[in-house]
Amino acid sequence: MLAKNENFVLAFWHGSMLIPWYVHREQNLVALVSKSKDGGLLARLLEKWKYDVVRGSSNDGGGEALKLLLVNARNKRTICITPDGPKGPLHVFKAGAIICAMRTGIPVFLCAVNNQKKRVLGSWDKFEIPKLFSTVDFIYSDPVYVAKNLGREEISKVILDCENKMNQLLEKAKSQV
Repeated sequence: MLAKNENFVLAFWHGSMLIPWYVHREQNLVALVSKSKDGGLLARLLEKWKYDVVRGSSNDGGGEALKLLLVNARNKRTICITPDGPKGPLHVFKAGAIICAMRTGIPVFLCAVNNQKKRVLGSWDKFEIPKLFSTVDFIYSDPVYVAKNLGREEISKVILDCENKMNQLLEKAKSQV
């Protein structure tokens, strides 16, 4: 989609975010990052990688952050979100990516990443630091389009479907070893 100059929402799990952030650097993207101290470190790194950063999360500043993401999406910018961040639970999809897609009509692409050789931290997200020269497997979903007129129950189903798809993609990426 980037090659076609079309925007979308890109979602990847918090624990494996380092490589997707790096791979998609310098592509005129907008990143959603929490207002936490760790989020501040990530925001500075992403700004060096030429991302525009919107700060907020479901727990702090989420409404204002969503408004900014919607403005950026309507201005043809691609949005990057870690839907299980910033505090988890691990691999549980939160609503932000789906709400953004629903309100703007842009698709969501789910991205699963498997770092074949990595150090895994003891954090809630089991943050992965790839080892040098490790192979990294990426799998992207087909686009997920979200209808604009969904009710709460239907939105919840789309969120759960995306969570299941992303976890299936992750298992597929891990099986490519």
